[in-house]
Amino acid sequence: MTTTLDKSEEQASPSDGPKPLFEGKRNLATQIAVYMFIVLPFAALIAAVPLLWGWGLSWLDVGLALFFFYFSGLGVTVGYHRLFTHNSFKAKRPMRIMLAIMGSMAVQSPPITWVADHRRHHAFSDREGDPHSPWLFGTSPWALARGFWHAHMGWIFERDVTNKQRFAPDLMADKDIVRVNKLFVLFTVLTFLLPALIGGLATWSWWGALTAFFWAGFVRVAILHHVTWSTNSICHMIGERPFKSRDKAANFWPLAILSFGESWHNLHHADPTCARHGVQRGQIDTSARLIWIFEKFGWVYDVRWPTEQRLARLAVGKD
Repeated sequence: MTTTLDKSEEQASPSDGPKPLFEGKRNLATQIAVYMFIVLPFAALIAAVPLLWGWGLSWLDVGLALFFFYFSGLGVTVGYHRLFTHNSFKAKRPMRIMLAIMGSMAVQSPPITWVADHRRHHAFSDREGDPHSPWLFGTSPWALARGFWHAHMGWIFERDVTNKQRFAPDLMADKDIVRVNKLFVLFTVLTFLLPALIGGLATWSWWGALTAFFWAGFVRVAILHHVTWSTNSICHMIGERPFKSRDKAANFWPLAILSFGESWHNLHHADPTCARHGVQRGQIDTSARLIWIFEKFGWVYDVRWPTEQRLARLAVGKD
């Protein structure tokens, strides 16, 4: 069984010279910020059920939450993942910058950090060195439970920082992306402030601003966090594997719509540079559809769409 490594994996391979896996550890302030931006949205998600029952959810809040969920979520899947990590297509400069900003507003770390972590994941997928494999502790029930927690969100709290010079040198040399990377705190503030501002102006009330801040800010970010993390955890444990890959990446259809097509994870690991992950009949992939729309407008180009011949070679049972 063989699969072709994309450029990002070759660039991040274990034999890539003396560059270390990590570049150091997070300082205390950064570690506290990580806890805040993980714990606070999660606390809001827990509080959402009783609050939803009793007060404070309007159709405006729902609309704002959906808009910012798609805006920031597609920034991660189309921008951070398929463009910056795997070079599944090329984008003109305004589109590259916009996708980097959109992804930043998902509050999942700055673009260069996200890409470095994800390229390391592909270079060592489900082996020692993978930042979030659920299979690092064994296969007993307790080991799998521990592995699920680690893959889902436990790995985020570790202080080791992936070496960006080793895993993302191309982005470190991109002045536009470096600038967006430095403005991550600003875009984090905006992802919470903008829904509140729109909600307050639309209702002309502080109450409208508060409910929009809660639902379209904290709750939306928390749900998006767990959808993304579920691709790391669930999609490496449960599901179908119709294509050959070097790891345990699997398709988990219940997450397909919420994850914008990312949960068709088996094909992605079998062919990482492919711009479409859902390639079989009925597999909805909204990220690929957005890339297709961008291509029609001429905003992106050199899109690496799947071919029948390529998929046939990658199918399980084929040499």
